[in-house]
Amino acid sequence: MLAAMPQPPSAVSRDEPVIRDRGDACPGALRLHAADDGYLARVRLPGGLLTVHQAALLASAADRFGDGHLELTSRGNVQLRGLGDGCGTALAELLDAAGLLPAPSHERVRNIVATPASQDVLPWVRELDRLLCANTRVTALSGRFLFALDDGRGDVAALDPDVTVLGRPGGRALVRLGAAPGAVAVAVRNAPRAALLAAEYFLDAVEAAGTRAWRVAELPAGHALDDAGFAARLAAAGTDALRVPAVDWPSCAPPAPGPRDPLCVLPPFGRLSTGQWRVLVQVAEGGDGLRITPWRTVVLPGTPDPSPLEAAGLVVSPDSPWRGVTACTGRPGCAKSLADVRADARALVDRARGPLPVHWSGCERRCGHPRGTQWVDALATADGYRLSVDGRTLPHRPDLAAALTAARDGTARDSAVRKTTSSAQSPKTQ
Repeated sequence: MLAAMPQPPSAVSRDEPVIRDRGDACPGALRLHAADDGYLARVRLPGGLLTVHQAALLASAADRFGDGHLELTSRGNVQLRGLGDGCGTALAELLDAAGLLPAPSHERVRNIVATPASQDVLPWVRELDRLLCANTRVTALSGRFLFALDDGRGDVAALDPDVTVLGRPGGRALVRLGAAPGAVAVAVRNAPRAALLAAEYFLDAVEAAGTRAWRVAELPAGHALDDAGFAARLAAAGTDALRVPAVDWPSCAPPAPGPRDPLCVLPPFGRLSTGQWRVLVQVAEGGDGLRITPWRTVVLPGTPDPSPLEAAGLVVSPDSPWRGVTACTGRPGCAKSLADVRADARALVDRARGPLPVHWSGCERRCGHPRGTQWVDALATADGYRLSVDGRTLPHRPDLAAALTAARDGTARDSAVRKTTSSAQSPKTQ
């Protein structure tokens, strides 16, 4: 894991608890965010699931109310930008008609990511979303609290969720609280209920601590969540649970773009025009809908013909230099940005040889930076871009493309060494 960026508040040590003096300002479909390019709406999609009909209506919303584009987020949601003043009511009516808007009290708490290439997690997604929307207690969760439903391969479990459900053999699932080394084992059918009870356990701890924490990692040490205490809560609620003190947590790479089953499509910067989006919807017709991933890609179950997508400017090759390139909004959409990072990144991608994992940031906040992946940090400054890898600032080189390529190659070598060393030294636990 690269350490070039400052720790987000959710990652600080419990010895230094975060004291929140307000609720989070995370945008939603009803709570619009004012940006330099207009208002922004974030439509939450539990598990990233979209029907073809819902996807078509989102394109209509982007054309009718916004700037004619849709953005994918790092939690598998969709954003509309450039919204005009006063469109909130009409937008809410359209989303409600599409089945994309629950009760207003719950629309920002449905933060659920799920293994995008798995059908096994779909019942979990739907049941957990149903339980959340039927529960008044969870409306106190911040818009940043994250559930991850992983089929056992370890893709979304690596995204620093607050509650993780991990599928295991034998009809069992593990439920993990934050970054705990252990977990609680429950029957698969009880996993969504256990995830909900974990969120209630967190809210009780927040209330007792009095810090108004947004994430599990923000709880002070004296109020940290405990596997044994969680198992006791589950038992009291009538759910059989077994504490597992240590778990060898799996990890795997996210799906790469390419024409396999399922087909994975990468829109550069996770941003699509409504024209590109409609091509995506057309290719998805007759299938099982679309799944937006936390890596700003779209998964289409099955093996549809990728050629229309490629013709529309979407990436369907695992060897594309666009793979791994992410960026914040930058200018002109963000007043804090020191550069048009997307334009600068696009110019460099055209010169890149092979994938170039790099995140472009317009300011020190580094919005949208990836987690759990190896990447180069390109930070805009008043004098150009400062590059860093593994916490090391790289020497300035006039040729930025050459500097990024060298940083990528060095990062890949370091990652291979670390992986080999870790495999040789890490004991295995169940």
